[in-house]
Amino acid sequence: MSIKRVAVLTLLLCGSFLPLGGVAWAATGNELGKMLPLWSVLPFVGMLLSIAIWPLVNASWWEHNMGKVSLFWSLVFFVPFLIAFGSGTAFTQAVEVYLLDYLPFIILLFGLFVVAGGIILRGTLRGNPGVNVLLLLVGTILSSWIGTTGASMLMIRPVIRANEWRRYKAHIIIFFIFLISNIGGALTPVGDPPLFLGYLRGVPFFWTMRLILPMGFNVLILLTLYYFLDSYFYRKEKVPRAKGGQDPLRVEGLQNLIYLGIIVGAVILSGILAKNPAFADQQTGNLYGITIFRHGEEAVVLPYTNIIRDLAILLAAFLSWKTTSMDIRKDNRFTWGPIKEVAILFAGIFMTMIPALAILHARGAELGLTHPAQFFWATGALSSFLDNAPTYLVFLTTATSLGATTGVPTTLGVVAPKMLMAISCGAVFMGANTYIGNAPNFMVRSIAEENNIRMPSFFGYMGWSIGILIPLFILDTLIFFR
Repeated sequence: MSIKRVAVLTLLLCGSFLPLGGVAWAATGNELGKMLPLWSVLPFVGMLLSIAIWPLVNASWWEHNMGKVSLFWSLVFFVPFLIAFGSGTAFTQAVEVYLLDYLPFIILLFGLFVVAGGIILRGTLRGNPGVNVLLLLVGTILSSWIGTTGASMLMIRPVIRANEWRRYKAHIIIFFIFLISNIGGALTPVGDPPLFLGYLRGVPFFWTMRLILPMGFNVLILLTLYYFLDSYFYRKEKVPRAKGGQDPLRVEGLQNLIYLGIIVGAVILSGILAKNPAFADQQTGNLYGITIFRHGEEAVVLPYTNIIRDLAILLAAFLSWKTTSMDIRKDNRFTWGPIKEVAILFAGIFMTMIPALAILHARGAELGLTHPAQFFWATGALSSFLDNAPTYLVFLTTATSLGATTGVPTTLGVVAPKMLMAISCGAVFMGANTYIGNAPNFMVRSIAEENNIRMPSFFGYMGWSIGILIPLFILDTLIFFR
């Protein structure tokens, strides 16, 4: 797209925002969400459509220009926003989203990507339906204890290597995303960011173990369906004859399990410290830290807990890089391509997502939600496209405003257990509906494509999720959230 066209479109959007400018110079928080018009989410929609359509229209062009597209949509939102709402509000929002949301997101992905890339499973492991079900089950169980991102990065390469000889394997990665990158993370706050956010708001650490019934039900259905689907494709394969004896399975790069433990421990520690009076105001829950940007009474503060966590993650990545043989990374086909693609695209997604999250935060209570099924679908539908952590928090806040007198006590108020279960399951389960629904989804897809697995397009993947997951979530509604 030419610079001239960018300028024209930006000016048109500026004209649309400008009527708000006279009253919005100090707009923040809920006030900002109430003042932004619904069509201010159009750059976010444009960003998503670019990810969905451009790779289909011209994959080569997209590969070399995705950074420009990400920057373009970021500016299409930010320039009019800057003019209409003033530099103070605009830069406060931008610094906050990149410093407190995007940077930790990328650091965690980077750390896990580097560490997991130093672990390799060698030996004869042929990807037949039984073996693949076992690998998916192991990864699903790990997701709740080392996080969906950690389990995804740890398991994706063994799954790819086991099925390298196969022709039909895109469905394996799709179910991998369903199970390991999303649904498997439901049992502990470590498993998925929204549950961790709930833990920071007072939800007991092991309360989420109550989600074992809906999670177990979904895992059982999906693994059964996967087994029959994979058996169908397996019968169409030309299974190679085994040459020589079986090479025993062995794992190399085991020191990286220590670094993985450091990363998981750093995430848990940040939650523990966030409840310590030395790191947070016990009255307001605000974290102490370094003030990075100030506008009037609003300030963007980089919490000490974030600094400790992120430095620990970067240290783990550094140690992994220095102590792991390059032969292991070479055999793992480790490159920086997947993390680079995720960093570029999500830079645009996080920026253009600002109005969507602000509007949701300000107007979420106006949706009239009163039933667990409504919370399940509302939280899930928005978590499919937006950051599921703040989406979870919005609906948790909404649920606590319903006046429950008994249930789960949180810093926001008391929430009925069934409501909290519905919100938690919606945020965790339905992140599987799109490639951008949860952090590891896009990374897994990128690693798969780098290993010559032809994955469905953005809409193609949604075809799978609509056909498989939506009927499953309807069953969840009828069984658990009526």
